[in-house]
Amino acid sequence: MMIGLTRRTLGVGLFAFASLGFASSGQAADPIKIGVTVTQSPPGSVVQGTQVKDGLEVMAKIINDAGGVNGRPIELVIEDTQGLPEKARAAVEKLITRDKVVAVTGEHQSSAALAGMEVAKRYHIPYVNTNGWSDAIREKGYAEVFNPGNYNNRVGDAVAEAMKALGAKRVVAFAENTDFGIGLAKIIAAKIKERAPQIDYKFETLDRASKDFLPALLPLRANPPDAVINIMLPPAAYILMNQLYEQGIAPSAKTWSYDASGLADYPDFWQNVKEAGKGMLVFGLYHPKMAQPPLGKQVGDAYTAKTKNAPNRLLFQAADSLLVIADAIKRAKSTEPDAMIKALEDTKLVGTRGEMTFSKEAGYKNHQWLDVPYVTFQLTEVNQHVGDSALVEEAGKPLDTSKLWKPAK
Repeated sequence: MMIGLTRRTLGVGLFAFASLGFASSGQAADPIKIGVTVTQSPPGSVVQGTQVKDGLEVMAKIINDAGGVNGRPIELVIEDTQGLPEKARAAVEKLITRDKVVAVTGEHQSSAALAGMEVAKRYHIPYVNTNGWSDAIREKGYAEVFNPGNYNNRVGDAVAEAMKALGAKRVVAFAENTDFGIGLAKIIAAKIKERAPQIDYKFETLDRASKDFLPALLPLRANPPDAVINIMLPPAAYILMNQLYEQGIAPSAKTWSYDASGLADYPDFWQNVKEAGKGMLVFGLYHPKMAQPPLGKQVGDAYTAKTKNAPNRLLFQAADSLLVIADAIKRAKSTEPDAMIKALEDTKLVGTRGEMTFSKEAGYKNHQWLDVPYVTFQLTEVNQHVGDSALVEEAGKPLDTSKLWKPAK
């Protein structure tokens, strides 16, 4: 049995019957196959894909070490999507029709999630989106799709409040040409108009395959804004940050650098940005100083033992994605789609980040965990670990501008 986990930590007693073990005949019970779509090769974010895969594997081991779900072990069946919609579509098709998975999870790029979930919808198979932030995923209103991860409207609220607290008058955002990038840029525009209409906000869309963003950046040298917001994923995000820094635009004494994509806990972040990352404000879904349920600590410790890396946001999002599926199967006492979907809708489960429930409201709130905790932190030194960064906005509290650091020039 798991050490240090109470029934409250597991929300509804997910493993209450773990002592029943596997098949009484002495042979192992058939595994419950869960499909996983992640990026394992370019052009998508391989770093994200690896972190999600590790998080799912850590949680699967915790579940299986405790006796599985209803006496059956979890088996992950993993497919590489390269972050491409067409690959995601084919991967979900294979997982459902050939591998006979009972649910699909793991997707961490919005465009791939939007493609993959269409296949899950067609086959009426539960699809738990791990990290696709695009609100279009939920606005479809599909019964099969659930979202325990972050969402663009949540980020939009955080960015608008941060820009208001900073006293910014002119803000420029650079968004990648994907559902995630363009969608979030538009939502930030709406949230700023609603909460801080005095701010002049504009965004420009950039090709995530490009390696030269200077044509878009050079006009800012003569008239720098008060803040530049990044809405891009690596490797393009790193190129953008370096070129902003090399041109003296941001971060600087005049211009804040704000990352709305959660880059700072990527293992390759500092080796790619160096001085360009110093002073950056980060929208964060995890910080070591955040309050966290006991299960979060167990998952974090298991991840560090497995990879030798510090925990990250995607680790916990992935672990929770698998946990809600396992919990639904446990309560439904079935892997039939209708029973699982009904159980998912009734989720009330303390996972690695807090108590998860899924909204039944329409639009971007559909089957979304609305209270995803977030923070803002600032990187004040090159090669600084997230745990050593300045936590300038704690979960549920306003941004504390008195804790901010800014370059001298």
